[in-house]
Amino acid sequence: VPGHNAAYDTLFAPGRLTLGLMTPLGSEAGAQPDPGQATALARLAEVQGFAALWARDVPLMVPQRSPADTTAPQASAVDDPFVWLTLLAGATSRIAIGLAAAVLPLRHPLHIAKAALSLERVSNGRFVLGLGSGDRPEEFAAFGAVLEQRAQVFRERWPLLRAALSPDAQERALMLQQVGYPVLPAPAARIPMLVVGSARQSLQWIAEHADGWATYHREEATQEGRIGLWQHALRQKLGSARKPFVQSAQLQLLEDPAAPATPLELGLRGGSAAVRDYLQRMHVLGVDHVMFNLSGGRPAAEVIEQIGAEIIPALSAQPSGGSG
Repeated sequence: VPGHNAAYDTLFAPGRLTLGLMTPLGSEAGAQPDPGQATALARLAEVQGFAALWARDVPLMVPQRSPADTTAPQASAVDDPFVWLTLLAGATSRIAIGLAAAVLPLRHPLHIAKAALSLERVSNGRFVLGLGSGDRPEEFAAFGAVLEQRAQVFRERWPLLRAALSPDAQERALMLQQVGYPVLPAPAARIPMLVVGSARQSLQWIAEHADGWATYHREEATQEGRIGLWQHALRQKLGSARKPFVQSAQLQLLEDPAAPATPLELGLRGGSAAVRDYLQRMHVLGVDHVMFNLSGGRPAAEVIEQIGAEIIPALSAQPSGGSG
């Protein structure tokens, strides 16, 4: 069976914790990001040693309050993630391009497959597909989908999408049985499919079917417990096989490298030394990749350069954590 694509190897390098960035970066709240600035920041992130650029799938501009926002909620205008990631892929050559996460109950699996295979090809094997079940009732109503059925629909749509994205003839046979025709030729390597959040599935289901699990920042002892549950589910379903654990985190990086860490909702604030120590602790617990959502108002380029200079070099060749 062909192995995973280049993106998988970039994100989940043995013995290392890698970092990614949620995009768009540096745009004002409520404003659409400038494509020129976005591509410049993507190139900078690649040069500074980040492993991935991520985008979200936000179908409608439903007003939602952000954790740090005390004003009236604003509706973000988020570009189609496949189009947006194609822009970033075209501006870079090595960094992985990830979607966290396509809302599978609101997108037909053949549409996702067509977009994913296209992005995999134009990025030269750098695409990672995260999938979630969605959580905004307004979007389900607008698309004529039933919110209460999203867990079942997610499970039902997964096998066809997996078949469409697989280089393996046996896996692809399911698509030919159901659909009759492929959406595009088989990819050269397996496109990683991650479950993002729980997607309302058991960890045992995720361990068996997904190529990895991405979840949210939690207080360290709580996250250690979640990682333990993930590793237990892997042992139950796969014996000794290993699959990666990914987490997101809000980050307010302070200019003073020695500033202590303090908690943020879904993340942390602090100087580079404290953030570096936190990441090293998380890697020992079994975290393989952290996707940062930058906040705090500092210029994105300045923060990316500081992470590249003061944090990323220390994350190379760390001892592997509990997921190894």
